Amino acid sequence: MPRTLWDSSVGKKTVMAVSGVIMLLYLVAHMIGNLKIYFGADEFNRYGHWLRTVGEPFMHYEWTLWLIRVVLVVAVVAHAVSAYQLSRRDIRARPNKYVHKKPRASYATRTMRWGGIILGLFIVWHVLDLTTGTVHSGGFQEGHPYQNVVDTFSTWYGNVIYIVAMLAVGLHIRHGFWSAAQTLGVGGRTRDRVLKTVANALALLLTAGFIAVPVGVMTGVVS
Repeated sequence: MPRTLWDSSVGKKTVMAVSGVIMLLYLVAHMIGNLKIYFGADEFNRYGHWLRTVGEPFMHYEWTLWLIRVVLVVAVVAHAVSAYQLSRRDIRARPNKYVHKKPRASYATRTMRWGGIILGLFIVWHVLDLTTGTVHSGGFQEGHPYQNVVDTFSTWYGNVIYIVAMLAVGLHIRHGFWSAAQTLGVGGRTRDRVLKTVANALALLLTAGFIAVPVGVMTGVVS
């Protein structure tokens, strides 16, 4: 039964929708946590330490954080694989070009594929920059996330990479939220307008919230 469901287009779309919701919830929590940087180094560093001690003493140090990471990796992989297979299936279903041009899709819809690639590459860079410190621009300081974030956004390329990726996040959410709602049966004629409004609001809020961090460093509000 699970295999049959996965092989169907409906099953793949459901996997995309559920994994997308998981990632969206994480993004909301992550954005709220990021904005703590405006309360100063001590507050932000305490938040970074708290993430590693969530669930203690029942959970060992960093166990909860690693559990979250595993769930996110599974969600990202499932989302990407489903999207790729659905795209290939769609191409195979219509090998010949349309005789008449299709109606022009929205900018978000037309950039979903490239947006996904951008986000995939960004996740790798982000982890190597602020989690492992492998590609960090300054002297990476374990246990001092505030200084590490300031170091990253004190470089022009760190700002460009991050801002471009967050714009891609906004476009992805704008289209993906509404699409997921349709797949999970939440949508409908009377609710479509509300869902699209919520999708636009979420995309704008998350994009602005994430970009506020590099802007804060660039303007000297965070230093």
